[in-house]
Amino acid sequence: MALNIISNYAANVAHRNLTASDEAATRSLAKLSSGTRVVSARDDAASMAIGARLNAESQSLKTATVNVGQANSMLQIADGGMATIDNVLVRMKSLAVQASSGNLSDVERGFLNNEYGSLTNEIDRIAGTTKFNDKQLLGSVAGVEVDPAAIGSDVTAASGIQKLTFGSNTSVVGGSDIEFNLQDVNGSTVLTLKDTTSGTSQSIDVTNFAKTGGSQALGAGETQDFNFDELGITLTVNENFSQTVDQSNGATANDWTNDATANSSAAANRTITTRASTATATLDPVEFQIGSGNTANDRFTITLDSVNSATLGTSGAGGSSTTALSASDLNSQTNAKSAIETVGNAINDLQTARAKVGVFQNRLDFAAQNLSTTQENTEAARSTLMDLDVASEMTKFSSKQVLVQSGVAMLAQANQMPQNLLRLLQ
Repeated sequence: MALNIISNYAANVAHRNLTASDEAATRSLAKLSSGTRVVSARDDAASMAIGARLNAESQSLKTATVNVGQANSMLQIADGGMATIDNVLVRMKSLAVQASSGNLSDVERGFLNNEYGSLTNEIDRIAGTTKFNDKQLLGSVAGVEVDPAAIGSDVTAASGIQKLTFGSNTSVVGGSDIEFNLQDVNGSTVLTLKDTTSGTSQSIDVTNFAKTGGSQALGAGETQDFNFDELGITLTVNENFSQTVDQSNGATANDWTNDATANSSAAANRTITTRASTATATLDPVEFQIGSGNTANDRFTITLDSVNSATLGTSGAGGSSTTALSASDLNSQTNAKSAIETVGNAINDLQTARAKVGVFQNRLDFAAQNLSTTQENTEAARSTLMDLDVASEMTKFSSKQVLVQSGVAMLAQANQMPQNLLRLLQ
């Protein structure tokens, strides 16, 4: 080969091969450091696409497994409440049997009836307070609730009112109007709730919840409970409430004030009307997502039966009495004898509802097993496509390292070849 000054063909060839070897070694090192066979789409576009879908599926199945656990937890709470109610019913039947005996006078039966009635109320209390994330599990009891068709335009979620919760000690009755009033009083913002039926009202200073400068201003997604204990009402507000507090002393849009300023609001617009709530035999279904898709098979719906005193005892079999537990008493020997049958029917009703819980729990156990197996196999499929064979790749990396080192050495030798020309010029 001719020797020349301008071009060094050998060095160019060595450089090209060194660049290729270095790039291959770098890509191999990237795979080893990440632990995956497909670092980018250039490695295997098809496998990357399939692997991404399988990874999303695997993560979704993990979340679905958590949902199954939540469903089981909810059912366990329901079963625990039913177990307690069963103990109460056992005691009530003992009282009914005792009151049915002719050796007792009505006065003595009255003592037994007092406990019997208290236990009936206790069943309702247990049923009404057994909840999972505010979902009723054992039945609602008669009380008061917001009438969704009678909510003033200025007291909605858009202006900060999330919900009203009425406690068991509330003085509010069905059909009452709860009037809101938010005003600036001597530099402080005061929120007042008034039951227009009884005339009872209560005020709370909410100055610190102002959006501008308020130390307790609510952020996005945050809520705050205000306890109006004199009314037996808990008011839950959302982040929009802070903006409404800001507007209470300005000439802006309607914001629940009844004064003469430009931002006053008509009474009807800042009023929420209540209605009487009754016990229900069937509770609202609770739907759990236990799959990764959007089909009926990916969802599991749980519907529990109410087990309060108004529903227990009403489904007697074989022509037996269907008197509700709440309608029974021990005031007389005759009533006590009937109560024995009523409590017996109530126990049967409770066990039927409890068996339903058991059915759901067993189904969820099988669903959890299936999710576990599916997740395991999905992860294995993803691993086959995406995970790196470290031993094989390490062998390739070692080979590329040798080529890089050899390329560096040969490039150095090629760069020495022009030195031979200097001897000819000497």
